[in-house]
Amino acid sequence: MFTGIVEELGEVVRVTETAGDSALVAIRGPLVTSDARHGDSIAVNGVCLTVVDVADGTFTADVMGETLRRSALGALRPGDPVNLERAAALGSRLGGHLVQGHVDGVGEVVSREPADQWETVRFRLPAALARYVVEKGSITVDGVSLTVAGVGTDWFSVGLIPTTLKLTTLGTRGVGDPVNLEVDVLAKYVERLLGAHLPGEAGRPEGGLPGAVGLPGAVGLPGSGGLPGVAAAGGVA
Repeated sequence: MFTGIVEELGEVVRVTETAGDSALVAIRGPLVTSDARHGDSIAVNGVCLTVVDVADGTFTADVMGETLRRSALGALRPGDPVNLERAAALGSRLGGHLVQGHVDGVGEVVSREPADQWETVRFRLPAALARYVVEKGSITVDGVSLTVAGVGTDWFSVGLIPTTLKLTTLGTRGVGDPVNLEVDVLAKYVERLLGAHLPGEAGRPEGGLPGAVGLPGAVGLPGSGGLPGVAAAGGVA
């Protein structure tokens, strides 16, 4: 689990193809490797990877073919900058939002509008993800926790402050560049839990994420719409 607060701008050292369309990626990141050990988790552009080895400020990680196909990591080349974040520790401050490091899809930079102190960037996103993105909600772009400023049928926009532009890859992403997207996990869980109660929702392949079907027989308290035995305590703000 991560927070979407990038700790370090790392650099891809090498990408070695392995069996089964997979790859072994080596990434330089002195800060995130300062206390890293074999088996630890580090988010690379928003993708949770498991550390295989650490040496001289560089760590290696295996990347499965599935991950390469479903994220923008397949386009990484030596010398590319990457956003790095170590897994969150219990008891630490949650500066961004709850981020799993499980990429839901690949988006694309559509436009950039510079201003005096910030920049508005618009991204195109897959149709299957649009339903999970709401204005003023949270979304993760290349591992960066951001607040949605505007949203349309196939796009959303965010405002980037100078710190984000300087210390993450989002400062140099150009129009047409791919980015990893992770929507708010709470929205996906709510959809799945309510799927059995909403006509036409359960098992809709054209709706949410693949496999996001309703829960058969998930009937709540009479008239409550909640889970069995879960009483509501107050309203929703």
